[in-house]
Amino acid sequence: MVPDNYIRKQTLTGCERYVTQELKDMEEEILGAEEKIVSLEYDIFVDIRNKITSQIERLQKTSEVISTLDVLTSFANVAEDLNYTMPIVDNGNEIDIKDGRHPVIEKMLPSGEFVQNDTYLNNETDRLSIITGPNMAGKSTYMRQVALITLMAQIGSFVPASYAKIGVVDKIFTRVGASDDLSMGQSTFMVEMMEVATILKEATKKSLVILDEIGRGTSTYDGLSIAWAVAEFISNKEKCGAKTLFATHYHELTELEEKLEGVKNYSIAVKEKGEDIIFLRKIIRGGTDESYGIHVAKLAGVPTIVTSRANEILKTLERKVTIKTKEEKKAVPGQLDMYNYKLAEIAHEIDKIDLNGLTPIDALNILVRIKEKIK
Repeated sequence: MVPDNYIRKQTLTGCERYVTQELKDMEEEILGAEEKIVSLEYDIFVDIRNKITSQIERLQKTSEVISTLDVLTSFANVAEDLNYTMPIVDNGNEIDIKDGRHPVIEKMLPSGEFVQNDTYLNNETDRLSIITGPNMAGKSTYMRQVALITLMAQIGSFVPASYAKIGVVDKIFTRVGASDDLSMGQSTFMVEMMEVATILKEATKKSLVILDEIGRGTSTYDGLSIAWAVAEFISNKEKCGAKTLFATHYHELTELEEKLEGVKNYSIAVKEKGEDIIFLRKIIRGGTDESYGIHVAKLAGVPTIVTSRANEILKTLERKVTIKTKEEKKAVPGQLDMYNYKLAEIAHEIDKIDLNGLTPIDALNILVRIKEKIK
């Protein structure tokens, strides 16, 4: 009963399989279609590639023009929307910024709330600016905005300031924040020192250097010594002489203004209101010897019992005398060293005395007790 045009293809246990010529032709057409599509697409691709190759110079010029227009249009839009000004960019050695602002942080604040600051650096009289002041007062923001304004000016953008004259710099070096690389066995302090080493080796007179809290990852005297030596090296015109902003809590570094040429002291203005402080976020001329770390701890929510005890310890430490040499100790009988806890205890006892209600006999008794403690 099988039609004559059916061709036997396969015999199975209970049936026969057949195929027709029409099905065989259709099979070949379907199986060959994919290969033909790939071949056709490749031929079209090669044709387009050859046409583009013949016009490559025109396309590259067009691409460059469009990308340049894209960047400049973006610069223009930002400058118009955010009230930027056109900087004066030259080959001089000055960075002179009036009413500078941080281009990112000012957008995060309500309009008009960002505090503007001036900056002046050069390679002669103002090479190194030492910036002191409280934590959270804005030192890091100020230094970063100077670096950003310098970079923006050099790439052809208007800048967030009322006036800016920027001498072209060859590099911008920053040592900001804390990070580690424990997987490579490098602590936070080691990473900091490696970054400092790179800056000291590669910075030139044409560089801009931003240093934030050098030496804080080790003991006080180690850190102070490193920070002092780094500041001396960078400010030296023969060794480096780079324009530098140097933020620090080592208030001893403010002495460098009197010792080294080209060093200037600046600080962040603070207004005290009772036991509270208000950060004015304004850079002013002159150094400071206050860090207000305990106030910041209060703002962060550290329990009052801890901050109160910290204040007591701070007052005790501030009363301690400085370390003397052996000769100085011999010249002053009974001289106490910096870590003498008897002195700290006596100072704490004196601090609690009500002088207005003290009788002569009470004063004499207190003096006797103090003398006994010193023995």
